Amino acid sequence: MVINGIHIDDTFAEAFPMKATRAIITAQNLEWAYHSARAMTGFATSVIACGCEAGIERELSPEETPDGRPGVAVLIFAMGGKGLAKQLETRAGQCVLTSPTSALFAGIEGGKPIPLGKNLRFFGDGFQMSKKIGGKRYWRIPVMDGEFLAEETTGMVDAVGGGNFLILAESQPQALAACEAAVAAMKEIPNVIMPFPGGVVRSGSKVGSKYKALNASTNDAFCPTLKGVTKTQLSPEIESVMEIVIDGLTKEDIDRAMRAGIEAVCQLGAGAGIRRISAGNYGGKLGPFHFHLREIMT
Repeated sequence: MVINGIHIDDTFAEAFPMKATRAIITAQNLEWAYHSARAMTGFATSVIACGCEAGIERELSPEETPDGRPGVAVLIFAMGGKGLAKQLETRAGQCVLTSPTSALFAGIEGGKPIPLGKNLRFFGDGFQMSKKIGGKRYWRIPVMDGEFLAEETTGMVDAVGGGNFLILAESQPQALAACEAAVAAMKEIPNVIMPFPGGVVRSGSKVGSKYKALNASTNDAFCPTLKGVTKTQLSPEIESVMEIVIDGLTKEDIDRAMRAGIEAVCQLGAGAGIRRISAGNYGGKLGPFHFHLREIMT
């Protein structure tokens, strides 16, 4: 398949099951909601070393939030329910409770309830109070700027992590420009995040390593400086490869995000130095979710 001069490889991205939740952070204004959300989703690019993968899903207008203030929705993904609950509670306590004027609400109705403000309330040292409104319990925790309001629980659902595609270009600036276009398009799709910095990974990995202590290592087949010393996947004119990783609440959400991203890259065309779109898979050994590029783009 060739779209606007860009070759779409006959391959697939391989993804795996995760658990996910959404939290809604509100504040006096959008700037402070972002301060809190960026702190909460920091150091959360990969479960390989971060414990979870997290990102800002989108801004919320006052009409969309429970307390009528500006807000931000964040998504957090982990490999299991216990790990997700721990990451959520730790990050909420250190990054949202601490952030001036913030409040914290559930972002997923249904699913299995996991603590949001349920345990954070103990920071109130006995002065905390609860109130039940519309069947939902909220905790009012006294803090030095006034009061931190947190909903007791949010929902945890099954999700999918590790959707991806690779952009192969003639130069590093061209690969990055294509990634930026893709990420901008993908941010319009709900229920997904691209957890790496700016949504882009320059250090894509393969499973395993020659070093026993590592369970992942550089994807040498796609490293341009290793063309002469490894079993390369790159033709001579390709000098830069970057990856976009996608986590989504469902397989269909990742399908839509991948299509939007690849379409944005293809609109740039081969004239922008983009030669191929490929994907990372491990022969079906990593996960049960397979995203075939050509099916997505048909």
